[in-house]
Amino acid sequence: MRHHKLAFIDTETTGFDPDTHELIEIGIVLVDQDWSGVRPVFTILEELEIKIKPVHIESADPISLKINKYKKEDWVDAKSLKESLKILNTKIKDSIMVAHNLCFDASFIDRAYKQTGIKNEMHYLRIDTITMAFAKLHNRDDIDKYSLRTLCEYFKIENKNAHTALSDARALFELYKHLINI
Repeated sequence: MRHHKLAFIDTETTGFDPDTHELIEIGIVLVDQDWSGVRPVFTILEELEIKIKPVHIESADPISLKINKYKKEDWVDAKSLKESLKILNTKIKDSIMVAHNLCFDASFIDRAYKQTGIKNEMHYLRIDTITMAFAKLHNRDDIDKYSLRTLCEYFKIENKNAHTALSDARALFELYKHLINI
């Protein structure tokens, strides 16, 4: 695990059900990790935001679209799902996926790979920061929720554009660094 890149990934979707709703944005912070010292050293290799053109926007949950700031005009140059996954694969090959509430993001990404017939090139290991946060913080009296927003407030991590994929992926990377150093 120490020799694999980490892909901090956040997704924005048109709702909560991967069988009904669609991926519309993927944010990635690709990081190299060096564990040769006492504490790991991380180097950001690349940041990427991929906007994905929804096919069935009529099936979208209006509240989800409001939360993730979807505006049709901002998605004019968005890529197809298949094209987006091909781009994603060129960046994340053999990387370990790190997400907050991993089950949500992974379910949409896994569904997209299956739907398009494209092979997922990420490493099979995955890291969930919500699980890490609970494991490390559950005994503390000053925190009882583990949402990305709550944890960013707790660790004083700035996330000015929350609920956009790249901004949340950046915040996720900062959260991860705090969690491994507790």
